[in-house]
Amino acid sequence: MSSLLVTDDEIRRAYETDASGLYLCPSAVARPSSIAEVVDVLRTAASARMPVTAAGAQTSTTGASICDDGVLLSVCALSSIDVDAEARVVRAGPGARVADIKRAAASDGLLFACDPTSEEECTIGGAIACNASGARSLKYGPIRGHVRALRVALADGSLIDVRRSYLEKNTVGYALAQNPIDWFVGSEGTLGVVVETELQLLPLPASVIGMAVPFANETAALAFVIAAREATSVNARCIEYFDGLAFELARGADDQPKWASSATTFVYVEQEACDGDRDLLLDGWLALAELYEAHGDVRVFEGETELRRARNMRHAVPATMNERGARWRREGGRKISTDWAVPYRRLGEAIASARRIASKHGLEPVLYGHAGNGHPHQNFIARDQSEVRAVESAVEETLRIVLSLGGTVAAEHGIGKLKRKWLPLQMSELQIAVMRAVKRELDPHGILAPGNIL
Repeated sequence: MSSLLVTDDEIRRAYETDASGLYLCPSAVARPSSIAEVVDVLRTAASARMPVTAAGAQTSTTGASICDDGVLLSVCALSSIDVDAEARVVRAGPGARVADIKRAAASDGLLFACDPTSEEECTIGGAIACNASGARSLKYGPIRGHVRALRVALADGSLIDVRRSYLEKNTVGYALAQNPIDWFVGSEGTLGVVVETELQLLPLPASVIGMAVPFANETAALAFVIAAREATSVNARCIEYFDGLAFELARGADDQPKWASSATTFVYVEQEACDGDRDLLLDGWLALAELYEAHGDVRVFEGETELRRARNMRHAVPATMNERGARWRREGGRKISTDWAVPYRRLGEAIASARRIASKHGLEPVLYGHAGNGHPHQNFIARDQSEVRAVESAVEETLRIVLSLGGTVAAEHGIGKLKRKWLPLQMSELQIAVMRAVKRELDPHGILAPGNIL
């Protein structure tokens, strides 16, 4: 038994839950402070056929970062951050917080574009594990495209280095084998443990303008979302939608709690600006808002302090729902968050169906999120196990509609343990069999993150 494995009850219980609201207590905890120690833990586990589930800050909403069998491998101590401003890359340990990476890059005049909502808490290893997105994925895409290289510890403790190919033309072998780095991005710890990362950085924009645009009704707001996505006069990096209940939560956390009190919904947009084009951009956005009959009280956020205030207002919605869900954990309840997505032009149709289904089950979820990508979040609060079952029934019914509209059951949070029952709704038996074959090749004894995805 490795000396790194800790079986003390109090320490094990400290790692028994994540943002999903589930409780799973590991048999042991390992807290390595170096890559060599990660390798030692994996070699020990492999020889004993002992399961290992890697975890960072345990912000997973799908139960991917907890386990009730084997070792919980916390990589939080591997938190180095090294910016190479000349090469426009940052090298970081998997335990580095995403927000710390962003701040380190910004201090050198560079941008790490990915911005998951939990960026102040979540680690880069976890963000890579679930291919995290965030509001700015409208412009920059999910984290996958920003990962240049990884060092990964495989199930047997061996280390491999994978680097993204940027060839414009390549016909060698199957596409799924051409960029091995993509085996691990989004694999939720089931194929290997990321121990080092190299991430692409971009120049910081000269300035950013944020606008909160209120509307009298959801129909007008969602029509504005489509127009903002397709307009040539503006170029948003994020388009976020907040329904009436989400609006109340955001407004209650703001320094202007009576802002747009007669509106029922709002859309938040951001656009990067070059020097000298501020007024032209504002005119374009205000004209578009007027065209879709926005409420007159449009708020503009400029400068770091104002943009942070806007971010805090928006992030108050999931933060409040997390707090509400936590109150019911001991009764078997929790917050249940969806992250389905549809083609953005069909978002209104999907939301209408989701509302109808929720109402049929006696539920009133809060709905907000990345409307520009056709990707909202429905947040439910279940107070006990019977309400959990009711919510899950409503979610499954909604997902069937979402898939019929060309959507996905999971857009940015991954599958984890909570959503694996819905994987076959979207993936064929052949697709799942191919994933199992890759899993067998990289983890032949099935010890890595058992229960995640498959």
